[in-house]
Amino acid sequence: MEETGKLAPLGFGFMRLPLTDADDPTSIDIGKCCELVDIFMDAGFTYFDSARGYHGGKSEWALKKALVERYPRDSFQLATKLPAWLASNADHARAMFDKSLRECGVDYFDYYLLHNLGESLTPPFEEYGLWEFCAQKKAEGKIRNFGFSIHDNAEELERVLDAHPDVDFVQLQINYIDWESEIIQSRKCYEVCQERGLPVVIMEPVKGGTLVRLPDAVADILRAAEPGAPIASWALRFAASLPNVIAVLSGMNTPEMVAENAAILRDGVPLTAGEYEVIDAARAALAALPGVPCTDCRYCMKGCPEGVHINTIMQSLNIYDQMGDAYRAQENYNWNAGDGKASACIQCGACESVCPQHIAIVSELERAAELFE
Repeated sequence: MEETGKLAPLGFGFMRLPLTDADDPTSIDIGKCCELVDIFMDAGFTYFDSARGYHGGKSEWALKKALVERYPRDSFQLATKLPAWLASNADHARAMFDKSLRECGVDYFDYYLLHNLGESLTPPFEEYGLWEFCAQKKAEGKIRNFGFSIHDNAEELERVLDAHPDVDFVQLQINYIDWESEIIQSRKCYEVCQERGLPVVIMEPVKGGTLVRLPDAVADILRAAEPGAPIASWALRFAASLPNVIAVLSGMNTPEMVAENAAILRDGVPLTAGEYEVIDAARAALAALPGVPCTDCRYCMKGCPEGVHINTIMQSLNIYDQMGDAYRAQENYNWNAGDGKASACIQCGACESVCPQHIAIVSELERAAELFE
């Protein structure tokens, strides 16, 4: 793999922010957010990523309070996204753009994305005329760079790009576990973009925290190769070592996490050939363990008619499967599943139709009900 000489910059994903009430995603702790933003900016990084639907619609507002109202507009880059699949019609979808401008408190977006294309999620963007709409907003100067995010395979990515070749960038899920995955196809999707000269923004570099909370059998391989280095450094440096990357996003929510991630990408260097071999060994060790590839994105929960706490249940299954800790898996389930237990699933399949990881959620919920209830 080509080495670039320096790592791509860190991006701050505003999707897992500190809360004042753990059960209310809209209860963002602005005071703590300001602290995180200050650490991030002081480290020399400037890319912030949000979306209309993050934190129950409050993520963009939090960006305004913690960033836009406290720093000069030309000192940072702001990205947000339009989720057509949350809109009831074309007017509703297009109105999200102006609402995002108001919520963020800005006159333009440095990067603007159509949010989460792939399979059944792609058609509404066409039906509502959002490609043409965003091209118009770019011509008006309200969008500086226009692109889209996608959770799908390389073939679907090519179909979208063939239909809309004039985008400026693409946001992809890339991490060392999914790099050779035949489901996620990180490498193949990245190569599609490189063949077309398109820069990428990388999301899920640590796979929702999975690549930080590794089983000892896997983590020990990384620790032995570089004693004392944060486990997160392997995942972040893997993503940031790729050429033509605008930013590597991390959804951060503690001062320690921001400081550590910033130090890794500010002071680190691209992976060497030997380090790629270490990652290959870690990938093989993790692949040998059973588990559910959930990244805690929670798309599955938005349309669940029964309010099943799918993300918590998948986490409990992984504690059981990968860590071999039945007690902690049961404890996690008891504390966090609440009234959204696995047995409430009516097998409608709404969750599976939007899962970026293509998990067989219904069958996993059946297994969880048998294990934990």
